[in-house]
Amino acid sequence: MTPKVVLVTGVSRFLGGHLAARFAANPDIERVLGVDTEPPPRDLLRRMGRAEFVRADIRNPLISKVISTANVDTVVHASVTANPAGPTGRTAMKEMNVIGTMQLLAACQKSPKVQKLVVKSTSAVYGSSSRDPAVFTEDMGPKDLPSSGYAKDAVEVEGYVRGFGRRRPDVNVTTLRFTNFIGPRIDTVLTRYFALPVVPTVLGYDARVQLLHSEDALAVLERATLHDLPGVYNVGGDGVLLLSQAIRRAGRLNLPVPSMAVPTVGGFFRSARLVDFSPDQMRFLNWGRVVDTTALKKEFGFTPRWTTQQAFDDYVSGRGLKPLIDPETIASAERGILDAAARFR
Repeated sequence: MTPKVVLVTGVSRFLGGHLAARFAANPDIERVLGVDTEPPPRDLLRRMGRAEFVRADIRNPLISKVISTANVDTVVHASVTANPAGPTGRTAMKEMNVIGTMQLLAACQKSPKVQKLVVKSTSAVYGSSSRDPAVFTEDMGPKDLPSSGYAKDAVEVEGYVRGFGRRRPDVNVTTLRFTNFIGPRIDTVLTRYFALPVVPTVLGYDARVQLLHSEDALAVLERATLHDLPGVYNVGGDGVLLLSQAIRRAGRLNLPVPSMAVPTVGGFFRSARLVDFSPDQMRFLNWGRVVDTTALKKEFGFTPRWTTQQAFDDYVSGRGLKPLIDPETIASAERGILDAAARFR
């Protein structure tokens, strides 16, 4: 059933703002409300068209008034984020992710009009460790429970969402566990990481990375909103890239760093405001993470347009990343190393 009044959180950022724009372009949706603590950039606000921007903080119980007054029947919670912002950094991020979700769910619970809830979550809930399975399915839990950062926030958020589902069984709840986003238009920790001229990695590790194009992410959120597809779904592109392969495809230089020096290097990049690595993101760069997307294709009815490799290549070409060293030179050097190693066997 097509929703009539949709509320989208986090519209000042790429995902929420462009999702609101898609809903605003749908004539079957009567009204679109975009909520955030600050207005979207001017070009994004223009793109949102007839969508109404509401400056509101979902951590404040007044969000309940917004939902009830507008007769919202569908809520898309897209504001859970891994990117610390502003001087308060991670503290504000955790408050927005966890406390904001609690208040939003309380507001939805009070409103009899709300019939659907779509939540943007993350595959980071599975954690990253040496004991991980080759592929995570939706019914698996983490081998090592995330203890900090965005991953821990997401685990708490999903717990509150499950509680809401038990209290309001009449509401269709869809939880989407996205892999890391990539694309020429979206800005994330990972897109900034691969844009560094010299990319630090942990010596002795080469993580498997599964990515999702930002346009596929928008399409999945849109489908979850327009159709009744309750449940928990892993969302990621087909295939994987090794971290070393991704760095080469971006034309960057790999800088292996001993594990004991990682905190120092991470602190340098954070203080220079280049990339802000959290502990859970550092574990991801050690071990990587891959999820099974069978349910997404068979039950949810969506197959991503871009594979992991295609999404990454589109990011590289769309950002205009120029190789620091000619790729053929790197490939020639690697072939020479392999040939020399073969001779000494």
